[in-house]
Amino acid sequence: MAHKPRKEMIAETRVKLVGAARQAFGSMGYAEASMDDFTAAAGLTRGALYHHFGDKKGLLQAVIAEIDAEMGGRMREVSQNAKNAWRGFVDENIAYIEMALEPEIQRIVLRDGPAVLGDPSTWPNQGECVRAMTTSLERLREEGTIIDIDPEAVARLLNGAMLQASLWIANAQDPAATSKKAVGAVKALLDGLLTEVRKQPA
Repeated sequence: MAHKPRKEMIAETRVKLVGAARQAFGSMGYAEASMDDFTAAAGLTRGALYHHFGDKKGLLQAVIAEIDAEMGGRMREVSQNAKNAWRGFVDENIAYIEMALEPEIQRIVLRDGPAVLGDPSTWPNQGECVRAMTTSLERLREEGTIIDIDPEAVARLLNGAMLQASLWIANAQDPAATSKKAVGAVKALLDGLLTEVRKQPA
């Protein structure tokens, strides 16, 4: 039987470790998750974890990156299904906030992530979020949907608002009620970007 290429074996090992860690972090939290338990669940050794991710913290970063990529895909799908670019932009932002209600995202990304990795606004994925939002806002400004305002400045402010809203929801005593408040506030903020013509009812 032919051996798998080394590159393929490395990729499979990483997938197994991330999957096992994601399950453990999501079910019991980062602090309680045992490296020995989830490496054993993946059929691997602690040495494999150190080799591929450095340590437990590095593995958490990889798990968050995977979840973040999935969140991004879901948001793009929401945007693509909207009736126009503006509606897609609004729906995408609301979808991001509402994802903070999901237990896995709450625990891993919004509670354990900041506790272990520090301020989420400094994470690598935030730069990509700002760039994507800036591109969308540039397009909306060019088509006359929003007022003539610097797209990057707005993107950075909105990105910060979305992140803070998500953290607020994830750590609230009543996440569902907090989510409704956050969504209402964000809708009001976004409506303030529209040109007067676009604010008029169709």
